[in-house]
Amino acid sequence: MLDPVSFKTELKNISETEVEIRFTGTIDEGWHVYSVNLPSGGPISATFNVEKIEGAKLEGKLTPLTKEIAKFDKLFEMNVRYFENKVVLSQKIKITGANYSIKGYLEYGACNDENCLPPTSVPFNFKGKGSAKAVKEAALAGEATNDAAQQENASQLVDTLKVTAASDTIAVSDSVAVSNYWKPVIKELQSFGGGVDHKNLSWIYIFVTGFLGGLLALFTPCVWPIIPMTVSFFLKRSQNRKKGIRDAILYGASIIVIYLALGLAVTLLFGASALNALSTNAVFNILFFLMLVVFAASFFGAFEITLPSSWSTKVDSKAEKTSGLLSIFLMAFTLTLVSFSCTGPIIGFLLVEVSTTGSIVAPAVGMLGFAIALALPFTLFALFPSWLKSMPRSGGWMNKVKVVLGFLELAFALKFFSVADLAYGWRLLDRETFLALWIVIFALLGFYLLGKIRFPHDDEDGKVSVPSFFLAMISLAFAVYMVPGLWGAPLKAVSAFSPPMNTQDFNLYTKEIHAKFDDYDAGMKYAQEQGKPVMVDFTGFGCVNCRKMELAVWIDPKVSSIIENDYVLISLYVDDKRPLPAPITVTENGTERILRTIGDKWSYLQRTKFGSNAQPFYVLLNNEGKPLNRSYSYNEDIGKYVEFLKKGLANYKK
Repeated sequence: MLDPVSFKTELKNISETEVEIRFTGTIDEGWHVYSVNLPSGGPISATFNVEKIEGAKLEGKLTPLTKEIAKFDKLFEMNVRYFENKVVLSQKIKITGANYSIKGYLEYGACNDENCLPPTSVPFNFKGKGSAKAVKEAALAGEATNDAAQQENASQLVDTLKVTAASDTIAVSDSVAVSNYWKPVIKELQSFGGGVDHKNLSWIYIFVTGFLGGLLALFTPCVWPIIPMTVSFFLKRSQNRKKGIRDAILYGASIIVIYLALGLAVTLLFGASALNALSTNAVFNILFFLMLVVFAASFFGAFEITLPSSWSTKVDSKAEKTSGLLSIFLMAFTLTLVSFSCTGPIIGFLLVEVSTTGSIVAPAVGMLGFAIALALPFTLFALFPSWLKSMPRSGGWMNKVKVVLGFLELAFALKFFSVADLAYGWRLLDRETFLALWIVIFALLGFYLLGKIRFPHDDEDGKVSVPSFFLAMISLAFAVYMVPGLWGAPLKAVSAFSPPMNTQDFNLYTKEIHAKFDDYDAGMKYAQEQGKPVMVDFTGFGCVNCRKMELAVWIDPKVSSIIENDYVLISLYVDDKRPLPAPITVTENGTERILRTIGDKWSYLQRTKFGSNAQPFYVLLNNEGKPLNRSYSYNEDIGKYVEFLKKGLANYKK
């Protein structure tokens, strides 16, 4: 069970005639709470709900007192506003009677990068005495006090139906109680084992991404020629070979320390949440788009970008004057400055990408992977100096690597422009336009690798190497793969980069999976009649990762075939705002809760039966409501999802 947000509620006196109900929430790292008055069709807004009010009336609306973070959400196609770390919300109340009371609840929605919580309630119940001034002002204004009519005008007035949930029978409506289907199966579910640790997987992904970036940087003209020169220097400057090897290893370790310090500095200066907000900011994305285009032009040979030579000269002279560990560290720092024109855009892209995870350690993990890849050859060649003789000499092939990086930077630049385009609603880079540009870029890259296009610094040799030929095949094949996307094909390989499908004007793709039932009890009854197992999908209208799973995983032929033919799919929306026929009061963990909406009902089912409260959440059941496999959350690995479904079928047949 996730509990990432905790609220404290208090009543504050503003004046003799006004009070304020203040909600102060503490939000765990990586989570955010959505703000008030968001457009319909989007995530769950924070709302102030009144059940009973006497001797008072609401003044104004629920107002945030902490600064909001605003970003454009690609999935909802709208600007959303939310809070991170802390949120303070205020509702003013005007006193109109000698005695006043107000009872109700704050409702809010919370999400992180993997899960969303169902609408969550924070109850309040305050009473007090009004001053003579408040009563007098209310009488002069003709406002009703302690009047039954005032309760009818409240935002929500409910006649609570008292129902207490037993451990083996749980009420699901005002008059119906269904056994077995609602019976808790938390222990049985846990017996199948836990799910995937997405946090660890994401750190591994970030590390690998950084490592690959470091390998790319190695094969650029700024770094590759320096490797044999530096290793030879360390081995020759000491007559003792062991000392030379030790110094070269320390040199590699210094490179790791420098880049790791850079990653930590980025986090400490900006913070994980600020980096995440910055990475989705429209102006920042335009600037980063322009920066990548400029670097791409530089890699193509239009001009050279270098840091002031005086910087590296000063550091180099310091290294010569000092000795020991400090001189080795300064030489590593010199490498960092000299190689900036090649490593800068790779590092910048890496930091922007990992900042979207919201993790405070992500930049450091990414930079650690980058630094290890960059430092590895210095250490290996120091340990095995004979390898230096077989090391490929620098030449035209390095310029080819640099130009290939230029093409890749140009492609990724469009991703950043897409974010700004969506935020401002320019519609300059709809999905088909984006794909058309990517098709052209990767086709041109293929032709370049085949020697059909030349840039200023390329060799005149017309021969095509075998690696270039295979890379050209991959690039051209990728360009051809994207062509069907112009007519609406999903293109899962590029779905994380391209604009959303609904920005496409011409779309022939209509295949989607829809649940047979949106009611748990009706779906379970149907499954029992048909003799089929059940897949329960706890989802939400405001659940971003639920849509990602549906678009990236469910549409896969293997997955869709199993779901449609072998299971009865029941989708339960925990943020469904439709009211129940009558509110239900249940006792959960010794605390009374009121279920007011259909979404409340399904959220309660998820918590009490399965011991979970995050979405997406998938669970496979037999006809009696018993689990057939472990639960499954957000993970776009299609193979694992197919395995999850097939294991459930196998256990059902047993």
